[in-house]
Amino acid sequence: MTATKPSPAQAHRYEANISVASALREAAQLLKAQDASPFRIMAYFKAAATIEGLGSDIFDIAAGGITALDAIPNIGVGIGAAILELLSTGRWSQLDRLRGGLEPEAAFQSLPGVGPRLAHDIHEHLDVETLEELEVAVYDGRLAKVPGIGPQRLAIIRNALSGIFSRRGLSEVRRLALPSPPVSLLLDVDREYRSKAETGKLRQIAPKRFNPNSKAWLPILHTERDNWQFTALYSNTARAHNLGRTKDWVIISFSTDHQSEGQCTVVTETSGLKKGQRVVRGRENEC
Repeated sequence: MTATKPSPAQAHRYEANISVASALREAAQLLKAQDASPFRIMAYFKAAATIEGLGSDIFDIAAGGITALDAIPNIGVGIGAAILELLSTGRWSQLDRLRGGLEPEAAFQSLPGVGPRLAHDIHEHLDVETLEELEVAVYDGRLAKVPGIGPQRLAIIRNALSGIFSRRGLSEVRRLALPSPPVSLLLDVDREYRSKAETGKLRQIAPKRFNPNSKAWLPILHTERDNWQFTALYSNTARAHNLGRTKDWVIISFSTDHQSEGQCTVVTETSGLKKGQRVVRGRENEC
């Protein structure tokens, strides 16, 4: 009996499911190599196997938003949000971060009207790394202050971001997002990270940016507190390098099984009453 050739739609479904499963499995393998929690590692492996074995197109399921993905065994809101980001933007910022290859300027260039120079200026002036952080900067007025951003270009970027985040339920993910972790937890993670990084107790990854010799120098910490999952890294942005603050600014990503990933930056305050103290940017009054 001759095997039936899969239709183009079936082939596309297979490729999409395998692509998502591959990304989840790579994340699990990187987390394992970086000494993350075994439970977190297993969650990604289980999710990858589930997606790979689905009899339905992941694109069709994702059209139902985070609720539909959450209904799939071994997925949940956190991994579902990662799948939505991957399907909607073609990127998964968390995976890029684990690879040591988060390139915000490349992500910004995916927007209409944003070339290499403007993407660089946006990153330099706003110190944002993801499209979601950029959208926040659109609405709080910071993007409008970047040189080269006039009213027309601002509207184009705003509409493009709105289109991205309204697709496949990403706006729903943001509505389901829980509050950020308490400042006390973030500062405790910051203390653990800097202490272990200084004493050489952490795995090191080779960032792709500002690392011409591909040297593994950037310490990475995966840890948990009160059901929160944290990943901490020194800032590897152009601004941090230019100001000599690479080993002062600590980027902390956080999530739970019930929300998508968030991010904050912990720095040493350089002025005011809290000068010399470690503070969470944007939440200085809570520190």
